[in-house]
Amino acid sequence: MHLNASQILKNTFGYQEFRPLQEKIVNSLIAGENQFVLMPTGGGKSLCYQIPAMARPGVGIVISPLISLMQDQVQALKANGVKAAFYNSSLSSGEAKKVLAQLHQSELDLLYIAPERLMSKDFLDRFDDIEISLFAIDEAHCVSQWGHDFRPEYLQLGQLRTQFPEVPIIALTATADKQTRQDIIQRLQLQEATIHIASFDRPNIRYTVLEKQKPFIQLTHFLKDHQNECGIIYCLSRKRVEEVAQKLKESGFQALAYHAGLPAKERQWAHTAFQQDQANIIVATIAFGMGIDKPNVRFVVHYDLPKNIEGYYQETGRAGRDSLPSEALLLYGLSDIALIKSLLQNNQNENQLRIEQHKLNCMTAFAEAQTCRRRVLLNYFNETLDQDCGNCDVCLNPPETFDGTIPAQKALSCVYRVNQGYGLNYVVDILRGKEDARIQRLGHQHLSTYGVGKDTPQEEWYSIFRQLIHLGYLEQDISHYSVLRLTDAARAILKGEKKITLAKARTKATSNKKQIKKIKGRSIPYDSDLFEHLRLLRKDIALNAGVPSYVVFSDASLIEMAAYLPKSMDDLLKINGIGQKKQQQYGATFLEAIQHFHTKNAP
Repeated sequence: MHLNASQILKNTFGYQEFRPLQEKIVNSLIAGENQFVLMPTGGGKSLCYQIPAMARPGVGIVISPLISLMQDQVQALKANGVKAAFYNSSLSSGEAKKVLAQLHQSELDLLYIAPERLMSKDFLDRFDDIEISLFAIDEAHCVSQWGHDFRPEYLQLGQLRTQFPEVPIIALTATADKQTRQDIIQRLQLQEATIHIASFDRPNIRYTVLEKQKPFIQLTHFLKDHQNECGIIYCLSRKRVEEVAQKLKESGFQALAYHAGLPAKERQWAHTAFQQDQANIIVATIAFGMGIDKPNVRFVVHYDLPKNIEGYYQETGRAGRDSLPSEALLLYGLSDIALIKSLLQNNQNENQLRIEQHKLNCMTAFAEAQTCRRRVLLNYFNETLDQDCGNCDVCLNPPETFDGTIPAQKALSCVYRVNQGYGLNYVVDILRGKEDARIQRLGHQHLSTYGVGKDTPQEEWYSIFRQLIHLGYLEQDISHYSVLRLTDAARAILKGEKKITLAKARTKATSNKKQIKKIKGRSIPYDSDLFEHLRLLRKDIALNAGVPSYVVFSDASLIEMAAYLPKSMDDLLKINGIGQKKQQQYGATFLEAIQHFHTKNAP
């Protein structure tokens, strides 16, 4: 007999209702149907398989590439009373045997495991006498050559469909463009799966890009507005990580370095200290996926340019997982592009190199965007935002604009006249009337659009094309050498039925001098002093228990307590994030703290 999904949501995880799409995914998976889920970081992907694994008979097998993320999720699940474990190389021999014993004795709802360990013959043989409720493939973009984090060991996972035809599979990722999605579905043999694509929009995150001038001074200026808040700073190299972390310490910030080259003990200490709020700031390499499952990260800074938008999106998504207002700052310099290009040349696979270069070009275009950054970001993932977001640096400090209808018509017409078969550089060469051997050979000097844009500098044409891509009038086909193609929306521009406003190119990004403090996010009026009091209480409890602070309660739960002032144990169960186990374990302590605070501070 299946347990009720809504009851599990409320009693175990402490949430009153599902988020958009969650309930549909959960019920379909409980019914035994395969699912492909594309949902942003912080969108609630984990519950989509955790609840069905508890509702269905057997153990849910969760495939994850990150040891630290497995540990964080299992710790959080246990705090909610869920029977969960992980099986990876971090376990001692005795601990590993204990987990296997729990597995064979049907004592687990969820088991987290890395793909290479799962797909070994010895481990698969164990399932002969074990009932499996589902397979959840997390970070599913790792299976695709088009993905930003391709991992060969993920390729074997396609065998699960044939080896366990009766067991439902759910594949989940937060970052996948159109080609990556198609590749994932094909490689995992999920052609019949129900596809769920949530919005990529994270309205609570403010996106800002600054031209890199004196980066450390820019960084410390930003951090002064975020004192006592948790944040992550990503750097391109291990050396840069250690330099920035050291300079931050010398400047009085609680910062720790974190990269794959550090000794395991030092790395583990940094991870634990950050999770338990003993250090506010972690400085990490972009290449190293920290797998941080920490909801109260208030800011993410990219000290260097990321290699691709997928990585940038996933890393900025570490901020504001609790839906509270958060910030993402990118420091962008031309030297970053040169360094990344030199690193990419180490790739001997010509096809993969082409893909990575295309992704870098898209990342550069985002950094140089003159239009709403959120629209650029969402457009990359094939999602259209109908209006500017009002919560990024371009919206808060708009560039100078002009009527771009005629230049747009020239650009779109040129793409059409070359049969949508060429890339950005070549189309710009035609518009500018370049005397080029390739143009002559193909006869494109005879096109009506040849030379119609010769009075417009090359960089301005690049800006116009980037904006047309960002606004959804053009798309670049990554699977066919990044050729430009018209979208359906382009027709209205070409026919003169719609005018278009474009931004004049800015030679450098400028910060928003006003520093408007109001950031979009799910927040309510609350007593900030009481919140701080409860936050310190939570920190003490977490330190004594040896767990991250958010495992006790999230910031969002503390804010609701500071807003609604619960007076009874029943009142606590109305607070999001407080299920029955946490109510029993911590409820009396926090109710007493709230009552004492108000008695002490009463007028």
